[in-house]
This record gives sequence, C-alpha cells and structure tokens, in this order.
Amino acid sequence: MLTREEIERGLAENSEAPNGAARNAHAEVLVGAAEANGDWPLFRKALDNLINAYLWSAESSKMLVPFARLLQEYDKDPGAFDRWDAHSLFWQFKWVATAISDSPEIPLESATGWLDEMERRYRIAGYSERPVREAELWLADAIGEDDRAERAYRAWLAADRDSMSDCHACELNGQGSYAVLRGDDARALEVWQPVLAGERTCAEEPHRLLAHSLLPLLRLGRFDDARSHHLRGYRMARGNESLLPSIGKHIEFCALSGNESRGLEILSEHAAHVGPLVNVDDQMAFHGGILVLLRRLTELGHGQSPAVPYEGVPRTVSELYEVLRASSLDIARRFDARNGTTRVSDRFLARIGRAPLVDVLPLGVRSTALPKTSAPAAAAAHVAAHVAAPVAPAAGFDELVERARQARDQGHPAADELWAEVGARVDARPEGEVDALVAADVADHRALTAARGGASNAAELLEAVRDGYQVLGQAQRAALAELRLASEAAQSGAEPGRIRELLAVAARAAEALDADEPLRGRRIALAELASIRVESYLRSLEAGPEHDHLHGPGHDHGHGELAAELGAFVAAHAEDLPDLVAEAEEMLGRVALSQGDPERALPLLASSAARSVSADRPWQAVDPLVLRAGVLMSLDRPEEAEETARAALEHSPEVTDAETHGVVRLTLADILLRRADGAAEAAEHALTAAHWFDQAGLTADGGAQARLALARAHAREGRNVVAAEVLQSTLPDLLEHGEGQAVSAREFLGDLLRELNDARAAAEQYLLAAEVAKGWEDTRPQAALAQAAAEQLAAARLHQEAVAAYERSLELYRVTGDAPVAEVRILRSLAWLAPRENVTAAAWAQARDLMDRAAGVVEAALAAHGEPSAAPHLRAELAQTWLQLAQVLDWRVNSLEEADQEDGGEGREDGAGSPGAVVGRDAEVEALRLEEIGLSERAAALYAELGPDHLGDRLQCVQYAAWTEHETGRGEAGAARLSALIDELRARPEGVPEGLLERAQSSLDGLRS
Repeated sequence: MLTREEIERGLAENSEAPNGAARNAHAEVLVGAAEANGDWPLFRKALDNLINAYLWSAESSKMLVPFARLLQEYDKDPGAFDRWDAHSLFWQFKWVATAISDSPEIPLESATGWLDEMERRYRIAGYSERPVREAELWLADAIGEDDRAERAYRAWLAADRDSMSDCHACELNGQGSYAVLRGDDARALEVWQPVLAGERTCAEEPHRLLAHSLLPLLRLGRFDDARSHHLRGYRMARGNESLLPSIGKHIEFCALSGNESRGLEILSEHAAHVGPLVNVDDQMAFHGGILVLLRRLTELGHGQSPAVPYEGVPRTVSELYEVLRASSLDIARRFDARNGTTRVSDRFLARIGRAPLVDVLPLGVRSTALPKTSAPAAAAAHVAAHVAAPVAPAAGFDELVERARQARDQGHPAADELWAEVGARVDARPEGEVDALVAADVADHRALTAARGGASNAAELLEAVRDGYQVLGQAQRAALAELRLASEAAQSGAEPGRIRELLAVAARAAEALDADEPLRGRRIALAELASIRVESYLRSLEAGPEHDHLHGPGHDHGHGELAAELGAFVAAHAEDLPDLVAEAEEMLGRVALSQGDPERALPLLASSAARSVSADRPWQAVDPLVLRAGVLMSLDRPEEAEETARAALEHSPEVTDAETHGVVRLTLADILLRRADGAAEAAEHALTAAHWFDQAGLTADGGAQARLALARAHAREGRNVVAAEVLQSTLPDLLEHGEGQAVSAREFLGDLLRELNDARAAAEQYLLAAEVAKGWEDTRPQAALAQAAAEQLAAARLHQEAVAAYERSLELYRVTGDAPVAEVRILRSLAWLAPRENVTAAAWAQARDLMDRAAGVVEAALAAHGEPSAAPHLRAELAQTWLQLAQVLDWRVNSLEEADQEDGGEGREDGAGSPGAVVGRDAEVEALRLEEIGLSERAAALYAELGPDHLGDRLQCVQYAAWTEHETGRGEAGAARLSALIDELRARPEGVPEGLLERAQSSLDGLRS
C-alpha cells in the first residue's frame, strides 16, 4: 500500500504530467490508494485530481463517477471542504453538466435532473444562474427545443457574472458558436473578436476559437484571416488530445480550401487518435472533420490511396471513410434515440457532405503534393484551378484550330494548351475526317513538345513533321522544322560537325523560300539567330572545360564574337523583327553580366522588354525585366528595381509557365522586403510565389525560397507564430541549399521561437546552426550562435547547459581576437549564472570574479585604443559592467538576509552559525551596500561623460544608488542624489527623451513616501 507521502508526491507529479490516458490511469491508481489508506482529506484531493485529469483528455466523460463521489463527500461533511475546495466542487459542476449532455448513454431525464440539481445547489450557495442557463442552452439545442434554447441564451446573457461564471473567453466562444448555429457568421466573428485578437484568453482559448472561426471566415471570403487562424490555431492545438474536435476542424478546413494534402498530413500526425474514444461526442466531432477530408480525397481520385490505420489495421482512404462514417453515425443515432430527435445526425450528415468553399487557398506552409491520378471530373476541375491565364474554350473545332494557329504564329504562351486541345479532338475523330494540314500541325506540336522534353525519338518526329509539311507544300513550316532539328541536335549533345551541318541545311531551306513568301525574312533571321546562339555554344565546347559557358547554348562569356554577332543582328533587324531583336538584346544583356558589366546590361535588358511590348508580346518582356530587377538590386537601386519588377508582374498574366509566375512574384517579394513598409505586400507575393513553384514541381527549390521570404515578411509584420509555422514546414528543403542557407534558416527559426518564448526549441535551433558552422574558417558565426543558444538555455533554466554554451562561445570569440563586447557580455552572463543552482560563498565569489574579468576585458580594449574618449561603445560596456556588478552584490545581500530570516536570525550559511557570525554578516552587508553605491556612482559618471544618448542609463544608475542608500538608512542622501539629477534634466535646453523625467520623479516620490 502506498504511504500518505507517496500518494501526495504522486498527486503533485500527476498534476504536472502531460494530459492523456497515462495521466488518467495514474490518477485512478492514486484515488484507489487514498481510499484504501482511509485518509479522507487525501481521498478528496485525489478525486479532485482525477476529475481534472479526465477534463483535459479525450476521456472527459469519465469524470461523472469521481465527481459524484466527491459530491457525496461534500454532502456528508460540508465543513471538511474549505472555501477553495467548495468553490472548486461547484465549478466542476459545469464540466459535469457538459459531460452529461455529451454522453448519449445518460437518459435525457437524468441529464435534465442533473441540470436541475446544479440550479438548486447554485441557488442555495448564492451563485448566479448564468452557468446554469448556458448549460440549459446546449441541452435544449441538442434536443431540438429551439424556443427553449433561445430563452436560455437570453437568460444566460442577462444573468450577473460572479465567481462561478466561465472566463470571458470561454463565454464568448459559446455565444459566437450559437450565432453560427443560427447562420450568422458575421455576428459570430464579431463576438469572437476579443478572443481572436488576444484580448481575452485562457488555457484553451484562443486555441478552440481559431478552429471554430475557419469556416465562417471562408464563407465570408476573409481568406487571409482564415489562413492565419489555421496556422496559428493548429500550432496551438497540435498534439493536445483534449482539443481533438479542434484538430478535426482544421482538417475539415483543409479539405474545403483546396489543401487536401495538408489535411492528410495533419491526420497522419494524429493517427493514434483515429479510433474509438471514451468521449464519444469528441470522437464524432474529430472524425467528422476527417470524413470531410476523406470524401474530398475520394472525389479527387485518391480513394484507393493509403490513409492511416484504424485500430492497427491499414486502411485506404475509401475504407477508412466507410469505417468512420459508420461508427460516427452510430454515435449520432444514439444521441438521437436519447434526445428524441434527429438533430444530431442531421447536422452530422450535413457537415460531412459540405462542398469546398474555395478552389485553392494557398496557406504558405509546405505540404507534400498528392500523387497524380486518373482523376474524375471533380479532380480535373481542381487541377485546372492552378493553371495561369486559362484559355476560354472555342465555340467549334474550326475556330479552335484558327485560334491555335494564331497563338502559334504570335508565340503566345497559350499555344501549347490550344494545340493540346486540338490534338485531343483530332484523336477522337475518325482518321478520314481529319484535314491533312491540321494533322500535320498537331504532329508539329507533339514533336516540339517531345524535343523540349528531351525525348529520345524527338529527331525522328521532327523529320516526319518536315516531310509532312513538304508534301503539303508548306515550305516555310518545313524550313522551321529543319531549324528545330538543328536545335534538338545541339540540345541532345550531338557532334559539333553534325550540328553545324543541320544549321546550314536550315539556313538554306529558309533562303530557298519563294521571294513572295511573307515569312521568308523571318525564317532567315530565325536561322541566323539560332546559328549565333548555337555556334557560341559550340565554340565554348571546343575551347575546353576551362572556358565554361553561362546557362547553356548562346550564353558563354569571355568571347567578343558573340557580342559582335548579336550586335550586328540587332542592327540589321531592329526595324522589321522587333521580337527577335528583343531576344538578341536579352542575350546581349546576359553576356554583359557574364563579363561583369551590369551597367551595360541594364539598358539592353530594358530595350529587350520594351521591344517585346511594342511587338504585342508582353509575356516575352517578363524574363528580361525580372533579370533587370535583380541586377538593380545588386547595384543597391531598390526604387528602380521595384518599378522593374512591377512591370514584369504587369506583363505576366498571359504567361502559362508556373515557374515563371513564381520567379516574378518572388523577385518582387524580395525587393519589397528591403522597404520599411513593404512587408504586407511582400507576404502576399511570396505566398503566391510558393503556390506557383509548388505547381511547377519546384517545392524544394523556388518554393523553399518563397516560403523563406514569406516567413521573413510575416516576422516583419509581427506575425511570429505564422512565420514560424511557414519556416518550420520548409526547413528540411532549406537545409539542402548549402551550409550558408542552412545556418541562416536555423538562426531565423531560433529567433522566431525566442520571440514566441519557446526557449528550449530556440536553443536547439541555434545549437544545430552552430554545429553546421563548426568547420568554417571564420569562427564568429559559430560563436554568436553558441551565445544565442546559451541565452535561451538560461531562459529555459537549463543552467549547466547554458554555462557550457557560453564558455564555448567565449572560446570561439577569443580566437578572433576582435570581439571584446561579446566577451564582456558573455562573462557578465556567466556571472549571473554562477549562483543560480548552488548559492554558496564560493559561487558568489565566482560571480564577482567573472564581473571583474569582464571589466578587465573592456579596460584592456580601451587601452588599446589609446585616447580616453575613444570607443564610446566600449566605455558604455564598462559602465554597464560596473552597474551589473552592483546588482550581483545586491542579489548577494538579499540572499544573506533571506538566509538569516530562514534560520531564525542565527546567521547560518554553509553549515556554520554563531552570535559572532551575525555581527560579521551585518558588517558584510554594510560593506556590500557601500560597494554597490560606489559602483553605481562610477557607472553614472561614465554615462554622463558619454552624453545625451545615455541619459536613460545614467538615470538607472542614479536610481540604483539612491535606493541602495535608502536601504542603508540614508534615504535623504539618496533622495538628494536623485533630486539633483532631476534638476539637471529639467535645465537641459534640448530637452530629454519622453517619459524620462516622469520616471525619475516617480522614483523620487517613492523614496520620500
């Protein structure tokens, strides 16, 4: 049998244990042990502990039995319950009322009886009926008595608040939830606003309300708020089994906002709870959200994909849907049978049948894309929502062909999509009904697509296209096919001789076109430009690997031939072929950049973009504009860079390439992040960029960079929770982008977690970043990261680990030999840590020694500067060191006085005590106080020398000295000291920082009171 001491120790441990089944089981054991022990006060304490354990778990409905036992104990001997115990018992009545309402096994008569009993006891105890009416509201709503629910709601609001009322946050949750049930989303969000804004909070709010608000926000079109609430709310609710209904709402939100893959990831994180729960109402609420997701996945063609196991058995999406639907409907029908109405099942069926509220709402966080499927129509529509600038369907086949040819001849990005549609319609027709030229054009499109994709049969397909056009008398199309054959050969790495031979054939084919062929000049120019591009590439290959090239064919550097050839091309065709000249100028700009001449590149890129726009090809201007914006940023010309990036965005709507859209948006986001007021817009563009990179299959590359920019933008806005969620989601990708980015990303995440007061997690990121930087020649980054980790370890009260990290940082800074400020601050931090865990005379001596060493480091650095007035930042550090030493001595005095009080005035420390020790201690305290005053005086004098920038620091020192004098019985001297400074501050003609005089006067008033 457990002893009383063991039970009490177990109760203390259990109250601090993580919520869940393990805590509950331990609490049950402790109740049995206390009852067997016969210690009834301890038994009541154990019952109370068990009720609380059940409440914060998925087994909350089990609290009924221990509560009934505790209520019996109260009825037997109310005097055994002190004021707090009685208040706690009556408070738990509210939890029990909810648990009864949420338990279909409890007959309706019993539930009503418990409600009546709660009302009676509250009335006798003198409590307001407010909690009773709230409980009545939810019971009446569940059983379909809407008039009664409305009366209860109004009575709830009208009743007085008292010590038994729920906190404001929880009450606002219920009031808004009732508005949602009545179809008034706007009213609900208005009621919830104080909680959502953080003005009203509690242990489970705003956790639950952030989840409740998701669908109302979507229905009202407040997408940015919905995104933010999901990211904030899920971070708060993740892994908390008492918040499984909220987790279900987050999963449902993902399913209804085009984020099914994110929903599946959240489901996987909580797979352990996808099974029967003790609290069946929570089970139905949690599984209801999962069912919305599973149904949506099935509609998108993923019904046979693996989901999560159910009771240890692997399940596909469709199988899990059927299992959860059946078990949830069984629970709903049990409620219906108890309540005498189908309301619960009706609402549940309506929930799991909800249609998506938005096609795709980008969330910013990374999630693994769903595998491609032979999706049904719903999935096809879902995918189509991601396509840029969708082309309106043509009225008929002939019109479609005409539009496809126009787009092809214009070089419009939509040409591929149009020809793909033409091809699909051609394939669906009988062979004899297809026009030969249309068939040739379809073959041309497919051959070009194969060549772009590097298909092994691309040359064969292009040859067939050329031959087909020649048979049809389409010589200019055949000439273009010859040119594509040459380009394909270069792309596939053919021998230079073979490539040159094909280029010559293409050039001759263009020259051989009839003189009256409208496209003859264009075909010749195309062959010439291709020859310039490819020939440059071939020259670089023949020059050897030491003569590398930029971005493949046509972009090598170190050869004047390419620039000269392109310049000649521009001069020859500037008037008649602006779009081709634009290509040549973009290439010239890239050559200039490869030669290290950005100033020459800028006008070339600008001209390329302008020519494309004038040629009615705005989409062609996007690439040179994006490149130009980047060059301008590298030259520290942010205003011009922003203007150029906005022009690229303006010309991008007709672009269909997802990667290009991502690059444009990310470029603008990066530029806006340099602007003081650009964070909000930067976040918008970075979010969209991440979405486009995901669609392009570049989640780990451009997508990671876009999410990094998004996290930085959110952090600049003060939205650190959202920033941390975004950054953590993409961190694995960023870690693959080189050591520099890995260190930067981890440090940034550490900074965010520090702002969120998650000290342990922040320290972990700093330490991991320091580990990556360990091999770097420059030790300063590793030293700074170790110092940051130490600060967070100290904040997490991991003092030994903090000391180790500080000492490692100090060692690394000393290697550099030029970081005295960092050394000083670390030594001061170590001084503060020295007495944290072991308050002994030796620890205090170590703290003093570390402060003295810190002062010595500064003094040595100052001596190296020579002039006494040099290095004001070092002199400020010296003043701060003196002040902090005074504060450490004050801590020492307080510890001596506390020890004296605890030991009944016997002056005991470290096992020794005698009347003589008391006298010695008094003398030690007096000496320490005088030293504190002297140190703070020296610090104040040095700050005075440093001028007006340190008035606040100087005031702090004077206040410290004045209050220390007050502690030693010389209050008037302290007041005079502070009063003199106030007079000096008031006499300053240039004034003082706002609030400084008020602070000083308030301190003086306190001294004199």
